[in-house]
Amino acid sequence: MSKSIQILSTKKLSGEQKQALVKANIEVIEADFIQTQNKPFELKDLNENLIFTSQNAVHSVLSNPDSEKLKSKNVFCVGLKTKILLSENGFNVVAYTGYAADLAEIITLIYRSESYTFFSGNLRRETLPKALKDADVKMNEIQVYDTSLVPQKIKNTVDGILFFSPSGVESYLKDNTIKKEKCFCIGDTTAEALDKITKNIIIADQPTVEDVIEDVINEYK
Repeated sequence: MSKSIQILSTKKLSGEQKQALVKANIEVIEADFIQTQNKPFELKDLNENLIFTSQNAVHSVLSNPDSEKLKSKNVFCVGLKTKILLSENGFNVVAYTGYAADLAEIITLIYRSESYTFFSGNLRRETLPKALKDADVKMNEIQVYDTSLVPQKIKNTVDGILFFSPSGVESYLKDNTIKKEKCFCIGDTTAEALDKITKNIIIADQPTVEDVIEDVINEYK
């Protein structure tokens, strides 16, 4: 019997996601290396359009008692799951992309004369706000959640590590080093965080957890 492959996921997976790996004879260790928390905010000075780049931001905004009044506005977002969550809650999503850079491009090329309110987290990347600012697009920002790092030492030896955000990479590297492990990344931005650390990186075709898992299964077939 060949020994089974062991991987570490830097965030807890759903039952279904884990099942897919277990079925492929891959053992999963999982731990949340980052934590997010809603933070109190006021819904004021809102522009015509709303921008969400994560499900965390959507959840936080939905928990605000005034969120109903946002549903008359057009929404631009990053991520298919973010889009589904918004649509299911009655928001009108005009455009969504896999990456913030692509969303910035659509806005600055096609919708630059409009104004935007970006619902963000404290560790958000500069990509989107900078691109809009550089193109003189009217925008403001409301921080609606906080992300904090939860570093922890992993004692097991693993064959692969799953990363889902630049913050997750940063958190992992605080207490652990990457040697020969294959690093499976949800997208380019996450992979960039490993730039100086390892060349052993596989990036998912689409930035979803499912695509990362598919890569893992294909890699160890």
